[in-house]
Amino acid sequence: MISFTRMGRFASIAVIAGSVMLGAVSAKAQDVPAEHLQAAREAISALGVTNRFDAILPNIVDRLAAQLIQAYPNLQDVISAKVEEEALKLAARRADLEREAAVVYAKAFTAAELNEITAFYGSETGKKLLKDGPIATRELLKAADIWTAGIARDLEQQANESLLAEVQAEQPAPEAAQP
Repeated sequence: MISFTRMGRFASIAVIAGSVMLGAVSAKAQDVPAEHLQAAREAISALGVTNRFDAILPNIVDRLAAQLIQAYPNLQDVISAKVEEEALKLAARRADLEREAAVVYAKAFTAAELNEITAFYGSETGKKLLKDGPIATRELLKAADIWTAGIARDLEQQANESLLAEVQAEQPAPEAAQP
């Protein structure tokens, strides 16, 4: 029970700290022109950078429901219904994350750069890069591992052969047998 209390305190501190930090970012959003933020939103959409966050709320729902059901197994149906009901109310807050992401990208890139990013990643080639790029990267890493192993093997073999030849050259010639 103590570990859950400590975890709860840690989580509370993390949430408060995150809220303060997000508040600071939101305050800075006012410094970014609307056109720049719109360019950032379009780039984010073209890149799909926030898509990976779509599963956060459903995952939290599943964890919370499982935790509550474990504590109150006789209320499983009520717990599931209430947790989902409350989650639906919070789903609209997903737009907050999109807004924060737009501010982050607007701070990192100029509006012109964001428009170029959107144009490229909105194109068929850009979409293909987003889709197939991770596969190509994984295959490239495999090829690099094989290449590294080959280079290491060849270097070891060639260095050993070279050293052996050097050592043999420095050894005195065996004396000729005396009659």
